[in-house]
Amino acid sequence: MADMTETAQTAARPTAEQPHDENLWLEEITGAAPLEWVAGQNARALAALESPRLRRLEADVLAVMDSTERIPMVSKHGPHYYNFWRDAEHPRGVFRRTTWESWLGEDTEWEVLLDVDALAAAEGVDWVWGGARLLRPQYTGGRHRRALFSLSPDGGDAKRVREFDLDERRFVPGGFDVPTAKSSVTWVDADTLHVGTDFGPGSMTTSSYPRTVRVLRRGQDLAEARQAFEVAEDHVQAVLVRDHTPGFVRDVAVDVVDFFASRTHLVREGELVHVEVPDSVTVDLHRQWLLLRPQEELELDGAVHPAGSLLVAELEAFLAGDRSVTAVFVPDARTSLQSWSWTADRLLLNLLRDVSSVVQVAEPGPWTTAELPGAPALSSVDAYAVDDEDPEAGNDYWLVATGFLTPTTVSRGTLPAGGATAAPPRVARTAPAFFDTAGLSVEQHFAVSADGTRVPYFQVGPAEPVLDGANPTLLSGYGGFEVSRTPAYSGALGRSWLTRTDDAGRSGVYVLANIRGGGEYGPAWHRAALQGNRHRAYEDFAAVAADLQARGVCSRRTLACSGGSNGGLLVGNMLTGYPELFGAVSCGVPLLDMRRYTKLSAGYSWIAEYGDPDDPEQWESVRTFSPYHLLEEGRDYPDVLFWTATSDDRVGPVQARKAAARMLGMGYENVWFYEATEGGHAGAGDNKQAARLHALSHEFLWTALHRG
Repeated sequence: MADMTETAQTAARPTAEQPHDENLWLEEITGAAPLEWVAGQNARALAALESPRLRRLEADVLAVMDSTERIPMVSKHGPHYYNFWRDAEHPRGVFRRTTWESWLGEDTEWEVLLDVDALAAAEGVDWVWGGARLLRPQYTGGRHRRALFSLSPDGGDAKRVREFDLDERRFVPGGFDVPTAKSSVTWVDADTLHVGTDFGPGSMTTSSYPRTVRVLRRGQDLAEARQAFEVAEDHVQAVLVRDHTPGFVRDVAVDVVDFFASRTHLVREGELVHVEVPDSVTVDLHRQWLLLRPQEELELDGAVHPAGSLLVAELEAFLAGDRSVTAVFVPDARTSLQSWSWTADRLLLNLLRDVSSVVQVAEPGPWTTAELPGAPALSSVDAYAVDDEDPEAGNDYWLVATGFLTPTTVSRGTLPAGGATAAPPRVARTAPAFFDTAGLSVEQHFAVSADGTRVPYFQVGPAEPVLDGANPTLLSGYGGFEVSRTPAYSGALGRSWLTRTDDAGRSGVYVLANIRGGGEYGPAWHRAALQGNRHRAYEDFAAVAADLQARGVCSRRTLACSGGSNGGLLVGNMLTGYPELFGAVSCGVPLLDMRRYTKLSAGYSWIAEYGDPDDPEQWESVRTFSPYHLLEEGRDYPDVLFWTATSDDRVGPVQARKAAARMLGMGYENVWFYEATEGGHAGAGDNKQAARLHALSHEFLWTALHRG
């Protein structure tokens, strides 16, 4: 009765107005009329951009993406090291494995397990690789024999999951095969899966993800699977996985309430045992340990722990009511925790200090921490375990380092026992340089936002630029979902922007803004731009643009911005809110219609980030950063390219379609639209498609900044 009353009350709540929308017809993603409009706009964009220069740029970028000299990143499972790889010979890619000794050598010998191009040709489906889950060896005679392969028919999030025999290198006849859907499929044992998928009406959440998880046994039809876990329809997703760690095998059920809230349970004797912490606390289980990372201040046992801390406790003691914890990391104004990884008996902490990487090692006992040396300034370093269950290499770790002008290196080290100083890791692989960095430098600056907050940004370009406002400058950012944007080497960017020169001999300047809404300074930096405070992210980005112009790096005429997904929403707000700062905008796979975003694709899952536009009070806030509704006639908008993909089932193509159509309908001629047919939210299913989109975007921006 309580549930019925609550539902009735919810239905009776007022709903915010629906503004006039002349482009609703474009929301029919594969409808004949919308696709005809897309084809016409694609032809118009290509007519404006196609040229020998674009084709040369595309070829240069593709050469980077297809280079056989790139580092083949691997993950260790037993004695083998697995890798997924695309190049010119294998555009859709191959899943393969090798040994450590061979991976270290100059001419690695690979055992190809699945050739996706060959599979696509044989089955007549343009399969796009979606990942593999290997079954633990304790279920198959001590070696990795079986895997679940995920394959998308168009590059979207919806994937088909099929059982594969790694020894015989073929799909298992009559084996597990979950039809294409947004699914979560994991191993229980050799003959059992946990499956969250589309089982029919009522089985998916409003966010378009599985609402239930069922136990599927070998030989059963999906309809026969027993339901084991269920969450409310307006939550994001139900997750049920088995932790296969020897000695700690257990089922863990997670109710993902919203993007930043979840409830973790252990399944014991058929009952759910809740790990009793606030929903905003991230929970991680590892062997006997419980890790907690609060997104807001957390009080336990009379002690208050700041947001962004990492707390550790013994799991069984915590479940029994003991709330004593040890803080293995406490943030400060400059330092935040980004991720962590367990080796056999150590804990690696990846930190950012003013957006430069620091790695610490925490050791149980009385918990102690020490800094792992070797992280260069103004760079990104990620440390994580190689294989924490390997009896000989359990405390080995990968150290992956990259910078704007420094090609990626992969090193491997070993954490010593007893608090001894770690020896420097051994460099195992170094990526080649894809562009000439002579005369280029990386600088970090701080802009001051509208409310006085100092906002860091990286500037990559000539070491001694002429500060007369004439340098072609590309500003990028993200500012959402606690995602941190950090230094990274990109041969494609180096070729398409940093080393490109105009008729005056000016090369490009690239700028990365670390605005609020991201995670560069932890949860507080993210929460400062949530929902009603969203404007702070946009004020931060605009402040960086203004600072670049005040410093003489660029002017409105020579400043472009680009962003994708939430970054597309960011630059959409630059287009509508700060058009006087930019000469060109590249807006990819974007959110733009914030009144209807919860009704489109997976949009409902982002209410915790943006707010609920159906709520009249929240809509008053959300509408202030809804670019689709902020477009006006008679404005001096910069040139803009909207790009997206038909198969994007996360954000969807319709928001970019509608924004472009509205601007064209208002009479703006400096608006272009391009929609790829496959590739999902990435917009590309292979390297050729990715190079195409990268080249189109950068050619558009470069041309726009140099037009007149």
